[in-house]
Amino acid sequence: MALSERSALYRRALELIPGGVNSPVRAMRAVGLDEPLFVRSGEGAYVETEDGRRLLDWVMSWGPLLYGHADAETVEAVREAALRGTTFGAATEAEVELAAEIVDAVPSMEKVRLVSSGTEAGMSALRLARAFTKRDRILKTAGGYHGHADALLASAGSGLATLGIPSSPGVPTGAAADTIVVPYNDLDAAAKAIMRHGEGLAAIIVEPVAANMGVVPPEPGYLETLRRLCDVSGALLIFDEVITGFRVARGGAQERFGVLPDLTVLGKIVGGGLPLSAFGGRAEVMELLAPAGPVYQAGTLAGNPLATAAGLSVLRRLRDGFVYEELERHAARLEEGLAPFGHVQRVGALLTLYATDGPVRNFEDAQSADTERYAALFRHLLERSVYFPPSQFEALFPSTAHGDEEIERTIEAVASFAG
Repeated sequence: MALSERSALYRRALELIPGGVNSPVRAMRAVGLDEPLFVRSGEGAYVETEDGRRLLDWVMSWGPLLYGHADAETVEAVREAALRGTTFGAATEAEVELAAEIVDAVPSMEKVRLVSSGTEAGMSALRLARAFTKRDRILKTAGGYHGHADALLASAGSGLATLGIPSSPGVPTGAAADTIVVPYNDLDAAAKAIMRHGEGLAAIIVEPVAANMGVVPPEPGYLETLRRLCDVSGALLIFDEVITGFRVARGGAQERFGVLPDLTVLGKIVGGGLPLSAFGGRAEVMELLAPAGPVYQAGTLAGNPLATAAGLSVLRRLRDGFVYEELERHAARLEEGLAPFGHVQRVGALLTLYATDGPVRNFEDAQSADTERYAALFRHLLERSVYFPPSQFEALFPSTAHGDEEIERTIEAVASFAG
């Protein structure tokens, strides 16, 4: 598409913003589109674009909107908080209340620190692990995405996989030199890496359910063995539950699978759809953080009153187990309906339709997917006003706003695809 043929809004965005978007996957290039969607508003399971189209949304801002767009209780909580002030740069009661809600829900957490983004939370958790163990090396899995901190941009998935970028220019060689990468779900590779580097290993950081190469569940015994390997080597186990936290269970993947890490990184749902993330874990580790200890971490907008209000509004309602029963039922129905048209992998309210013939157990398997076919499916669905993730390496995020009507409409739209 020539520049003159693009919408006036996108032309203006290109003049002001690199690539015209503020996060790469929004560019839609991986699914063959020359222009991103510009969203005007959202309600329930739907968004309305700036050109007036109403789309059934399965992206849901990439996971935070467990109760759908413009959830009335969340909006009212944010409105009430805004009337009292949008930011203080000082401690508030709501921060303490949200911390209590998180600690109550997440089995491994004794103390928690609120921050503003998942990248910030992941970076801070690693700094803390290095300080606690007095070691430098970290181990991550190929395709695992833990934010765009320098040390973690080694074989990251999601947006980097979508763009086909194995690493990022601008990252110093030394920043990634202590990052060890092994395949997800490969215990032999993890064990060999720990045998070789264990004495200098500060942490293993892993998504307990990989969700940035599409959804890849942990194989039986995988998480349990990572826990034992950490115990033997003296490394800390860090679960990146930015996506799985409060989605696959109230206590996240660690509750669902019964494996407890030393530190946990949270995002998305924890902020109720506003910019808020968190990291936390064992008290003896967390007490190293300033001002209690020597490990420095700070943020002007950490615990922002609007974000804490949204987070509290959502998390308090998750105490009712019916929410997860409903999400499980609807996600299972969607999985069943999509299964004839590809390979579906699901954990709770988190699933991916792969353009593959068989299961995906790691990043290499995910990369074998027919991304051109997926791109064609995406465009086919968009023409029918169904909005899937604009990348094969992302997930669908069912919410309580997705009912039987939305599920049946989606299945029918996918069934009509003959690409």
